[in-house]
Amino acid sequence: MPQNQPVVTVLHNTACSTSRSALEAAESAGVATEIVQYLKHPLGRTELLSLIGKLEDPPADLVRKDAYFRQLGLAAEDFVSPEAVTDLLAEHPRLMQRPVLVRGDRAIIGRPKDRVAPFLAG
Repeated sequence: MPQNQPVVTVLHNTACSTSRSALEAAESAGVATEIVQYLKHPLGRTELLSLIGKLEDPPADLVRKDAYFRQLGLAAEDFVSPEAVTDLLAEHPRLMQRPVLVRGDRAIIGRPKDRVAPFLAG
């Protein structure tokens, strides 16, 4: 692998097939990865705000609106701004959409899976 190849950081959940698929795509493409298991090592407020600043998707897309979200009695319209998303994900890391891929000053949510390969290509 070339030494000057940029590393892609993957915010990864081992239980997520889409997240595992992103890692496989990076390996197949020969892209060096740094894996961050964000459930074991949650991002702090500063890291979350930095991530949102790089994100090519709207901040609201970073929040999973799943059964846990509904169980907490949350409403999607309350989590649109970078600050609201940051506060929520700092308190409830499992609500972060996955995988998230970061390269330099760019980041994407790797959903749907077909978004991953073009991002890895550069």
